[in-house]
Amino acid sequence: MSRPLHWLTLGLLLILGTANAAVDTFDFSSEQERDRFYAIGSELRCPKCQNQNIADSDAPIASDLRHEVFRLLEDGRSDDEIVEYMVARYGEFVRYKPALNRDTLVLWFGPLAFLLVGVLAVVLLVRRRQRVANESPDAGLSPQEQRRLDELLNKKSQDD
Repeated sequence: MSRPLHWLTLGLLLILGTANAAVDTFDFSSEQERDRFYAIGSELRCPKCQNQNIADSDAPIASDLRHEVFRLLEDGRSDDEIVEYMVARYGEFVRYKPALNRDTLVLWFGPLAFLLVGVLAVVLLVRRRQRVANESPDAGLSPQEQRRLDELLNKKSQDD
């Protein structure tokens, strides 16, 4: 039984040993440039992962994007120019916070619209239930119906 356990351990070590992530190393000219690099990297979404920014993603495309951001920083481009370059190349999706324009109105105001529709539906439902409760048949009897009810109740009490 010892031999299969050794083979299993060896197999796991081989699998885990090949799962090391590559680490990018960049030689920044200043601490401000490093801060700009990480700020831009945290604003841009990885096109492959879609739920991680390029600074945190281990995907090869994210590594390429980090290298491209570093190159653009070295060229002296501003933060806005770098982000616009990435948007022009990969589309508005690459931004975590898309710009407010005609194409992104649904992204910005869609959740608010759904919230307002939900609140309106709840208000209408509550009002309808209140109206139904107020219009119950016991609430308003005509004088003839009230007289008939009294007669039936008196008759019932006399029979008991």
